[in-house]
Amino acid sequence: MFKFKFYIFLFFLLNTCLAYSNVDLKYSHGIAMHGDLKYKKDFNHFEYSNPNAPKGGKIKLSSIGTFDNLNPYILKGVPAWQSAYLFETLMKSSFDEPFSQYGLLAEGVKVPKDRSWVSFKLRDNAMFSDGSSVRPEDVIFSFNILMKKGHPLYKTYYGQVDTVKKIGKNEVKFFFKGERNPELPLIIGYQLPIFSEKYWENRDFSKTTLEPPLGSGPYLINNIKPGRSITLRKNSAYWGDNLNINKGRYNFEEIHTDYYRDETVALEAFKSGAYDFKQENSSKNWATAYNFEAANKGQVIVEEIKYHRPSGMQGFAFNTRKTIFKDRMVRKALSYAFDFEWSNRNLFYGAYTRTKSFFDNSELSSQRLPDNKELKILKDYKGKIPDELFNTVFTPPNTESEENGLRKNLRVARRILKNSGWIIQDGILTNRETGETMNFEILLRSPLFERIVLPMKRNLAKLGVMVSIRTVQDDSQYIRRLENFDFDMVVTNYGSIISPGNEQKNYWSSKTADQAGSPNIIGVKNPVIDEIIEKLISANSREELVTFTRILDRILLFNHYLIPQFHIGHYRVAYWNKLSKPAISPKYDLGFDFWWFDEIKAQNLGSIKKPNSKKNSEKNYLGYIFLLVPLFILWKLRRSP
Repeated sequence: MFKFKFYIFLFFLLNTCLAYSNVDLKYSHGIAMHGDLKYKKDFNHFEYSNPNAPKGGKIKLSSIGTFDNLNPYILKGVPAWQSAYLFETLMKSSFDEPFSQYGLLAEGVKVPKDRSWVSFKLRDNAMFSDGSSVRPEDVIFSFNILMKKGHPLYKTYYGQVDTVKKIGKNEVKFFFKGERNPELPLIIGYQLPIFSEKYWENRDFSKTTLEPPLGSGPYLINNIKPGRSITLRKNSAYWGDNLNINKGRYNFEEIHTDYYRDETVALEAFKSGAYDFKQENSSKNWATAYNFEAANKGQVIVEEIKYHRPSGMQGFAFNTRKTIFKDRMVRKALSYAFDFEWSNRNLFYGAYTRTKSFFDNSELSSQRLPDNKELKILKDYKGKIPDELFNTVFTPPNTESEENGLRKNLRVARRILKNSGWIIQDGILTNRETGETMNFEILLRSPLFERIVLPMKRNLAKLGVMVSIRTVQDDSQYIRRLENFDFDMVVTNYGSIISPGNEQKNYWSSKTADQAGSPNIIGVKNPVIDEIIEKLISANSREELVTFTRILDRILLFNHYLIPQFHIGHYRVAYWNKLSKPAISPKYDLGFDFWWFDEIKAQNLGSIKKPNSKKNSEKNYLGYIFLLVPLFILWKLRRSP
C-alpha cells in the first residue's frame, strides 16, 4: 500500500515538474531581452505607426559616395545600403522598447529559461519574391553561408552557435555552446538575413554582384545605374503587408536614391527639389544653409525630432597598433589639443554638447562615481585598470571656465608627454629612448571635417607633433584602408543602443583586433575588457546590464582609446512638404519606414504662401512710409519762401 501511494506521489510530482518545465516551451509571438513585452499577442499595430497611412507615391533620397555591390553581407565591394530592403529576418525589433522583437518570417519563438537554444516556427505564408516558400532549409543555409563566406563579423556574432537543425515542417532550432549568452536568441532573430538556398546554389555568395538578389522583403530593385542611382519598387505581391508589425509601414510605392560625390552639391540639389528628404549632420549647414526660399515659404519643413536612445561616441580614434599610440598616457596627453569649446563657439554655432561617455544621454552612462555594486566588481581588477576610475568621473579636457585655458591644457599635455619619455628636439616631439618622432596622419572621409581637424593640427604643432591630413572621398579606397587598419588616426562613430550586448565584442574584444574588416579599428586588446563584455552579455537583469555597461564605459574612457568629440539629442531633418509622418515618434529611432507620401500636400505644394505674410506686408507698408517722408519734406522746402 505504501509503495502504491509512493508511486502515485511520484507520478503527480513528475507531471507537476513537466508542467512547470513547459511553461517557457510554448511558442510566443515575441521575445524581450529583459522583462515583459510591451505588445501582447494579436496586437493590431505599433503605437508609433499610422495603420491608415495611404500607400503609393514616389520618394527621392540621396546618398554620398558610390556602390558596386548589391550583396551587403560580404566584405568585398561597396554595398548599396538600399539592397537590405530585399531581405528579411525571422523577427523584427520595436522602436519603443529597450530590446524586444516580434515575429516577421517566424510566427513564433521558443526559448528555455537558460536560453541555451532557440527555435522558430516559420509562417505558412512567408515567401520569397519569386513565390517560393521560406523553409527551415533556407534558414539553415543562410546561417551556414554567412559563417563560411559572409563578412568576418558574423563569425564573431554567431560563434556560439553549435548546430542548426530542422525539427519540424516549419520549425528550425539553434543550439548554443559555451558560456551563457541570453542575447543570442534575439541576435539570431533580428540580425540573421534569410536567403533562398535554391537561388544561391549556382551562384558564388562571396563575390560582388549587380544582379538584384532574391529576397522576401517588401521592395524589389527596379533599376540601377552602378555608382549613380538605385530605384526600389514595392513588391505588389509582398506576403507580409498585413502583419501587425508592418501596419502603416513601407508606404512608398517607389524609393529612388541618387548618389552624390560631394555633400555641398547634394545640399544644393535638395534645395532645388532634386530629392525629398535630408537628415543633416553638419551644424554649420543646419545654422546657415536652410534659410532659402522654399523653406521660408513652408514648402520645405525644417525640424528637430528628439530621441531617447544613447547618443553614441564620435571621436578621433587612435590606431593602437602603431607604436606611438600604445601608451595610454600619451593618448591622454594628445587629447588636450582638441579645444571643443572653441570649436563649438566658432564652428558649430553652439549646437553641440561635449560627449563624456560611450552611452551619453542614457542611464548606461558612467557620468557619476561608481556605486557600491560597481566598486565590488571593480576591486577584482585593481592594478589592471586605471586607478583614477575608482574615485573620479571622466571629464575631457576643456577650456570653458579658465582664461588661457588652451595654453594651460597644452602645458599639462607637455608635462604628461615628458613623464612618458617624449621630449622636444629640434622642434619635433621625439621619444627619448627610441628616437621615434611623433608624426602621424589623420584620415578623413569628407572635406567638411577639415575645418574641425585643422585647429587641432595647429594645437598639436605647439607640442611638437607633426600631423598631416588626408581626405579620401573615394568610398572604396577609404573603406579598404579602414578594413586593413591602414591609418594612424581616423574620425569614427560608435553607435549605441539602449540594450548593449554582443556588438561590444566586435567593437572591443581582443579576438576582433586583428580581424580584417572588424569594427575594432582601434585595435583594443585588453583582457579585463574581454571579461567585462562577457559578464555584460550574460547579465540576468536590466539592472545588472546597466552596472556592467557603466563599468565597461569607465574602462574605455580612462584608457583614452579615442578623443571624444560631440553629440546632439535630436535628429535634424528637412523634407519637402509632401511627406507626412505618424503623430507619435518612436523613442529609439527616427522611424522613417512609417512615413508616407501625402497626395493632398503634394498638390498644394506650389500654392503654399510665405508664412507670416501679414508681418511681411506690415514691413512693406513701413518701407513706403519711410520713402514718402523725405519726399514730403523736399516738397515742403520747395514751397517755402
